[in-house]
Amino acid sequence: MLGSCFMSWIFLMLLLDHFLLISCTAAISTEASAMVIDGKSIAKEIRHEITTEISRMKDEIGVIPGLAVILVGDRKDSATYVRNKKKACESVGVKSYEVCLPEDSTEEEVLKFISGFNDDPEVHGILVQLPLPSHMNEQNILNAVSIEKDVDGFHPLNIGRLAMRGREPLFVPCTPKGCIELLHRCDIDIKGKQAVVIGRSNIVGMPAALLLLREDATVSIVHSRTKNPEEITSQADIIISAVGQPNMVRGSWIKPGAVIIDVGINPVEDATSPRGYRLVGDVCYEEACKIASAVTPVPGGVGPMTIAMLLSNTLSSAKRMHNFQ
Repeated sequence: MLGSCFMSWIFLMLLLDHFLLISCTAAISTEASAMVIDGKSIAKEIRHEITTEISRMKDEIGVIPGLAVILVGDRKDSATYVRNKKKACESVGVKSYEVCLPEDSTEEEVLKFISGFNDDPEVHGILVQLPLPSHMNEQNILNAVSIEKDVDGFHPLNIGRLAMRGREPLFVPCTPKGCIELLHRCDIDIKGKQAVVIGRSNIVGMPAALLLLREDATVSIVHSRTKNPEEITSQADIIISAVGQPNMVRGSWIKPGAVIIDVGINPVEDATSPRGYRLVGDVCYEEACKIASAVTPVPGGVGPMTIAMLLSNTLSSAKRMHNFQ
């Protein structure tokens, strides 16, 4: 009888050890369960595809896609973005045109350049770098860009077409387009999923929500007046965050296994960095990695995709104008 009890006790201890081992293994795998969506390498792949197509277009019909960028003022961040776009154009074979105007330029001067680029057959895309100086009417200037050359996708007719079933925009805004492209290239299914977009800007939030709807997701938009953002976000299979609030989305906001596309690029103080700051997203990356199934890093996630989509839109515009398949 005693031997039998002893054997039962040994069996229970072994069983307990087995369950503890399973629990520990699960905990270790959860620590880094999320797939990191490498936007840099995916953008590189897309740029290679664009380079190949531009080369083919040049060889077959002698056309080189052209992108015109208008920069007003001397904001350092805007100048950096324009410089990066110029480098990206050179890397794939897009011809780049650049206009830099002083801060005190008039709206009429900007409109004059836009009009010139609208009429130039060698320019297939026009981009006005935002933000514009406060004395300018942003909508007037964006509306002046020909819809056929609106590679930023900000023209109201393009946004209107994006919002309507059965209508196709000529261009989709680059950052939201990049978000969806990341999901596609990582074989992440969107159809029928619960999706939450955090932020409702015209540049990212709203078009991202419209694109998710087009992909047959069920979409909620969380914004500054939403009463229960954590509760709504925690039900999402896919989260796209674009609010510019560092580490706002905590682990408690994330449903286990959710996919997170973090558009935010926020500088936070960091004494260990040579620059005195580091860049973080809207989502607390360390916490997200333990809960989500896939997550974009910041930097190196959505950022490189935005420029890749700008190049893609410029190529599409040139193909459309010259009826090139």
